[in-house]
Amino acid sequence: MTRLVSLDFETTGTMPGWENEPWQLGCVEIVDGEPVAASRWETYFRIPVDRPFSPRAPGRWAQLRAELAAAPSFADLWPGLATRLQGVPLVAHNAATERTILVKRAPLAPFGPWFDTLRLVRRFWPTLKSYALGDVVRVFGLQARVDALCPGRTWHDALYDACAGAVLFSHILGVAGWDVVRDQAI
Repeated sequence: MTRLVSLDFETTGTMPGWENEPWQLGCVEIVDGEPVAASRWETYFRIPVDRPFSPRAPGRWAQLRAELAAAPSFADLWPGLATRLQGVPLVAHNAATERTILVKRAPLAPFGPWFDTLRLVRRFWPTLKSYALGDVVRVFGLQARVDALCPGRTWHDALYDACAGAVLFSHILGVAGWDVVRDQAI
């Protein structure tokens, strides 16, 4: 059995005097090439109510300010996060973003190998007009699968984007095969 975890963070974005901080994490397992709905998991991270967000930060953070102010900190959640994210290959669209967030908050923790769906799509489909996750999902006709895996959500929700990454990774495996994709791990 091959098990991977697709993940996505939503962040505050950078503002003068403030670092980019995660406020939501979504994860879903991919087992033997297929996303597993029962494994979907998400959490919010504490963000003080007076902490500014970048005006370009997507997502529904503005509606969640009270929940984010009351959420646990990354450090409080770390033991559970470590069991979910360490010792398993990780999948993300533009994995450098997720990897940077994890390494900054847990610099000594071993993560990966990583499979970057953005990098894989660029490699196997070099003529697409856009490589944004939503655009790629639509081009490949995967939107209904993503919506079925994560009903009631939409883009720039960490759980939805993690599910989209899992569905996209599953699609790539079906086209390219595990041996080819495995050789692209970073």
